[in-house]
Amino acid sequence: MIEAKGLTKRYGKTLAVDDLSFTVTPGKVTGFLGPNGAGKSTTMRMVLGLDNPTGGQVSIGGKRYRELHHPLRTVGALLDAKWVHPNRSARAHLSWMAKSNKIPMRRVDESLDIVGLTSVANKRAGGFSLGMSQRLGIASALLGDPEVLLFDEPVNGLDPEGILWIRRFMQRLAEEGRTVFVSSHLLSEMALTATELVVIGRGKLISQGSTDDFVAKATDSTVKVRSPQLDKLRTALASASADVADADDGLIVSGLDSAKIGEIAMQQSVVLHELSPQRGSLEEAFMQITGDSVQYHADIEAEARKALESSSR
Repeated sequence: MIEAKGLTKRYGKTLAVDDLSFTVTPGKVTGFLGPNGAGKSTTMRMVLGLDNPTGGQVSIGGKRYRELHHPLRTVGALLDAKWVHPNRSARAHLSWMAKSNKIPMRRVDESLDIVGLTSVANKRAGGFSLGMSQRLGIASALLGDPEVLLFDEPVNGLDPEGILWIRRFMQRLAEEGRTVFVSSHLLSEMALTATELVVIGRGKLISQGSTDDFVAKATDSTVKVRSPQLDKLRTALASASADVADADDGLIVSGLDSAKIGEIAMQQSVVLHELSPQRGSLEEAFMQITGDSVQYHADIEAEARKALESSSR
């Protein structure tokens, strides 16, 4: 489990993360969403002890990262797939990690096999494509067989087959009871992968809960109806105070659920060919909820780091 309490980070005068509190529980894939510059990368770096909070704290299984006895056996992370030395092979890189962290060497080949890199295990990482580098980064995260996993943009550079693979893989990790925390700008993919969401904007928590609830609260609920008797049905629905709009091959109804629409159709002896609730998309919900939080079009975290570097000169 990951738990943040009042997490705050300043870079000079810039507030990147502002009194942020959230919980990521085991057994679920939790998506971490927010506009550019919302503080996602800074938050993940603080979870992993790479940045120190200005205030508050974040723990993994009740301990701060630096208090973990065997960090890579507890938490694995993919933040930057290109940090591998370009002259090292995938196997050499993982072997170095295993030796330096007292991880059984058998995990090297197991991790390479899991991510599909066995056939290129002895090739230089500098010659890897972006997708292959991502797979090596995921293998690095899995090396210690950790209970907690953090992925920042895990599908970056992957082809459609690779995207499907990482989606199913993260879901399988969650089914095994692990804590999976993933940040991505591909909202359509997050809608298929994450069952829970933590959404932030300007460093503050905007929403935490299930993906379904997030979408339902932020988008209008409508029902699509098709019938050979549309005029009769339209009149009956309007009389029941429903909002009715014409669609290409039917009606879009809001203000009534599908059960009530079905009852009205039956009462009016109207034949229905389709009666299907229409769910809004995660993209629509995200834009609706976070619209006011898109204050900066540049990356506030990058600007904050520049401010810190300037102040230290």
